[in-house]
Amino acid sequence: MHAMQYEITLPADYDMDIIRTRVATKGHLLDAFPGLGLKAYLIRERAGGSPVNQYAPFYLWRAPEGMNAFLWGAGFQGLVDDFGRPEVQHWTGLSYEEGPAAGALPRSAVRLRRSVPGAVRPAAAVDAALEESRRTAAGPGVVATALAVDPRRWELVRFTLYEGAPPGAEGEAYEVLHLSAPEAGRLGRGRQW
Repeated sequence: MHAMQYEITLPADYDMDIIRTRVATKGHLLDAFPGLGLKAYLIRERAGGSPVNQYAPFYLWRAPEGMNAFLWGAGFQGLVDDFGRPEVQHWTGLSYEEGPAAGALPRSAVRLRRSVPGAVRPAAAVDAALEESRRTAAGPGVVATALAVDPRRWELVRFTLYEGAPPGAEGEAYEVLHLSAPEAGRLGRGRQW
């Protein structure tokens, strides 16, 4: 499993209904994309308390082939044509868990990023993060949660989808406009090794 996200930060006075319309008209195009576990079409809005207006889709890919087919294909090129080429962040998947609200349509998401301090053994940091991710997945209203790591920067990221509003969770909160999940059932549950 691979996690991927790009963030398109928009001007403070940007009409976010443009993004809502884009997702409403094009979001379904990935509803059957091969290799895609899930894509959460995410936004943050200044009007809703965010420090920025942002379009920031988050992906879980079953394997790199699906991710590559997307990045080098027409869909991503359309985004590049409209907004410029964003920095694509990606992390190696560590775990995926479904929560008590699995199967519900998520309305919000939270991304929590944490650095692994140099004095901490990587395996110990991952074990602690896996346990925390399992506890998060069991929380009320959780649709699913994924944990991943960027070993280049030693950064852990936990991404959680919620059926309703997140329960004051730490991290960046997003609104989910659409969820494409053609192969979510094939992501595998629990630890990814």
